[in-house]
Amino acid sequence: MTHVVAECVGWAATAVFVGSYFFGRPSMLRSVQMIGALLWIAYGVLINASPVIVANVLVFSAAAWTLFRKPGATGA
Repeated sequence: MTHVVAECVGWAATAVFVGSYFFGRPSMLRSVQMIGALLWIAYGVLINASPVIVANVLVFSAAAWTLFRKPGATGA
């Protein structure tokens, strides 16, 4: 049963992440990408795959950083 759940989570993550590119507003794209990354993290946990987990923690973090940074912030 766990294999079926993991596979469903993986397919849901795929659908959400691909679907994120159909949003016109960058803030919506990044928000949906963050949801997709969370699903991928859950998938990685279910299949015990640290590369999947780490990669999607990085994707989530990058999306969150670009979503919540102040406009005009250059980092300098």
